[in-house]
Amino acid sequence: MRYIVNQIQDGEDELILNYRQMNSEVEAAIAFMEKNQKKLIGKVDGERVVFLPEDILYIEKVDDRTFAYTEDNEIQLDMSLYAIELLLNDEHYFRCSKSMIVNINKVKRLKSLSSNRIDATLINGEHVMISRTYASCFRKLLRGE
Repeated sequence: MRYIVNQIQDGEDELILNYRQMNSEVEAAIAFMEKNQKKLIGKVDGERVVFLPEDILYIEKVDDRTFAYTEDNEIQLDMSLYAIELLLNDEHYFRCSKSMIVNINKVKRLKSLSSNRIDATLINGEHVMISRTYASCFRKLLRGE
């Protein structure tokens, strides 16, 4: 597939996709374009906020409540972890434990631990544990399998 990128001085940014036949590369490009249109709604201090999925560092279920953590906020979501996983449906979000989803684009460092767990350090310095149940799938994902 050939890619053409042009910078413009004014006007609206646009993505145009021309293709002869639907294939996995075209589907991935369409998914990327559609993903960038998704927005999530949550609550911060009782106030509704709108944010983009790519801002999420990780999502965690705590005491029957679901929270999305960004660099700036802890946002309460009115969705189950499973529903969020289905909504995101993206290779950049990985279920790393029974109660957590991590944005792998926000992982800065990885450290293997005993009992086959992985300590993932995020870009903000926080640590997220990838449980042994999910560690082998995580390693395969990183290898591109």
